[in-house]
Amino acid sequence: MNKYLFLLLITFFNFLFSHSHAQIKSDTIDIYLIETRDGNQYIGEILYRDSESVILKTEQLGEINIKRKDIKRIELVKTERMIGEEYWFENPQATRYFWSPNGYGLKKGEGYYQNVWILFNQFSVGITDNVSLGAGFVPLFLFGGAPTPVWITPKVSVPLVKDKFNIGIGALAGAVISVSDGGGTFGILYGTTTFGSRDKNVSLGLGYGFIDGKLADIPAINIGVMIRTGKRGYFLSENYIIPTDPTLVLLSFGGRSIIQKVGLDYGLFIPIAEDIIEFVAIPWLGLTIPFGRKN
Repeated sequence: MNKYLFLLLITFFNFLFSHSHAQIKSDTIDIYLIETRDGNQYIGEILYRDSESVILKTEQLGEINIKRKDIKRIELVKTERMIGEEYWFENPQATRYFWSPNGYGLKKGEGYYQNVWILFNQFSVGITDNVSLGAGFVPLFLFGGAPTPVWITPKVSVPLVKDKFNIGIGALAGAVISVSDGGGTFGILYGTTTFGSRDKNVSLGLGYGFIDGKLADIPAINIGVMIRTGKRGYFLSENYIIPTDPTLVLLSFGGRSIIQKVGLDYGLFIPIAEDIIEFVAIPWLGLTIPFGRKN
């Protein structure tokens, strides 16, 4: 069964490094994004500005006059975010696929809140440009005081070749809080290597799970794929080889859509094992809301 993930990895490595997007050149002209209080966004060259208004030259609408009182923010557009004549929004969760992390890290002051199927909740924030910390919980105590898992997720990210090759080392360390039986501990220690940019990459990771302090003898293998498909979209795939008896292969395919600055993740997880006779597809639906400073 491992051949499925091997073929998937080879296919996407080929796609990753054989395709590139043409970028417009803006060596002499600064391009700005203006977001108004009604939620609209305009991109273009600022021709004139004063305390009352801003005149913006856009590709689609020509010259437009925007009142200062209607402007929520003005920011200089990064050259790498311009693809052709369009502005491609930043990935609101570039450090993760559906759930598994990659080698990229949050920058200092950046953060996000992730929710999956309402019950899964996690907050993550960049402590420095290379160190981040997250915390999460599943509030099962709301259902008659059921055992409730809580966890923290420290992570160190090291860029070996900027925007091309990153490594990440981290852990998920958790506990089950239970009034009746005292609960227990669980988690995973992992390392991952990521090839590609924040918008298009492949990651290969190894993780050793542990329960109540006992570490697994054999690591799980993780392969993640992220490919930008357009101005507001990504293709995502997150896959595992889990050393159970029999071995479990978990495949997933789906996407991420950017709505304003919020990321909406959706997909299917497909378990494959010798004792799984029928086809099973488990839906995934998650939401990522970024917060904090953006550089």
